[in-house]
Amino acid sequence: MNIVIIGPAHPFRGGIALFSERLAQQFQSEGHEVEIITFTTQYPNILFPGKTQFSDAVAPNNLKISRKINSTAPLNWLKGGKQIRKSKPDVVIFNYWMPFFAPCFGTIAKQIKKNQHTKILAITHNVIPHEKRVGDSLLTKYFTTKIDGFVVMSQQVMDDLKTFVPKTPTQLSPHPLYDNFGEIKDKTIAKNELGLSTDYRYLLFFGLIRQYKGLDTLINAFADERIDKSKVKLIVAGEFYDDKLPYETLIQQHQLQDSIILVDKFIPDNEVVNYFCAADMVVQPYKTATQSGVTQIAYHFNKPMLVTDVGGLKEMIPNNVVGYVVEPNATSVANAIVDFYTNNKEVEFVKGVAIEKQKYAWSNMTKTLLSLLDA
Repeated sequence: MNIVIIGPAHPFRGGIALFSERLAQQFQSEGHEVEIITFTTQYPNILFPGKTQFSDAVAPNNLKISRKINSTAPLNWLKGGKQIRKSKPDVVIFNYWMPFFAPCFGTIAKQIKKNQHTKILAITHNVIPHEKRVGDSLLTKYFTTKIDGFVVMSQQVMDDLKTFVPKTPTQLSPHPLYDNFGEIKDKTIAKNELGLSTDYRYLLFFGLIRQYKGLDTLINAFADERIDKSKVKLIVAGEFYDDKLPYETLIQQHQLQDSIILVDKFIPDNEVVNYFCAADMVVQPYKTATQSGVTQIAYHFNKPMLVTDVGGLKEMIPNNVVGYVVEPNATSVANAIVDFYTNNKEVEFVKGVAIEKQKYAWSNMTKTLLSLLDA
């Protein structure tokens, strides 16, 4: 079939861009013709909290990626939608994750539907955003009512979506593995690559730092004297999208400057392997969540995980099989970290991860999407 994927992709960076590209690769491996249509302008710079929206990586040489969409220009949406409508792809798949893009994506979808041929699907990474704003519901309604079928990646998102479009066909398919960051490395080699002392054990907090991800909870957990007196350090690897000062102040208050390593930058794809392979466990102390791409990187690298019991995270992490599901507070997080090291849980959890991750193949995602064509 002729398939168009609409959403972030190279030269834009981030997890959803990687998702678009990996999904396209899977469809191509199954014999389909695929084009990714991405942005000329994704966010106006004034609305973007990071240092840059763009990746330094080389463009994938096996994908057709076209930059055609300006998220802030309504005439562009009409023009883009008409172009896709005339080309009559069999399927258009939107990657949707926040209401800001609802007017753009909804208008494009409305134009495409006029050809009465193309099936319009959406993968909804989030429906209700982590950081809510006035007008979110109206914008989300505008987009979701233009879609013929949805795939969600957690029950939390399924429930949220059904409040907007209760009758539209929707399937749940867990977030597939991010298996495009290279092969597993020896832990000592990874530590050396990062310039870390091999005398210490390391936990990893990975990804963009935003308030809902609970880094403050993890810092407070590290102040527990059972951890503070151990030879365990925390690596925080990701660019701050929040004010960095409150986190630095909290670290200083607890005198954790020697225990917490801040790597304040967007981690390039070719460096991701070292951070995950150097760590014993990946910690996601989120305050709210749907699902997380970080979880699927951890699965790829056979890493145990500690997550909080919010949103859809626990759907991906069987408690005491591949890691821990704990209450979203510092004491619960600290208790799990102490248990992990005191009872030498790493080997047991790594075995559990190796088994559990088999269910997260990309072929499951493409199969679920195509099943909606008959819905």
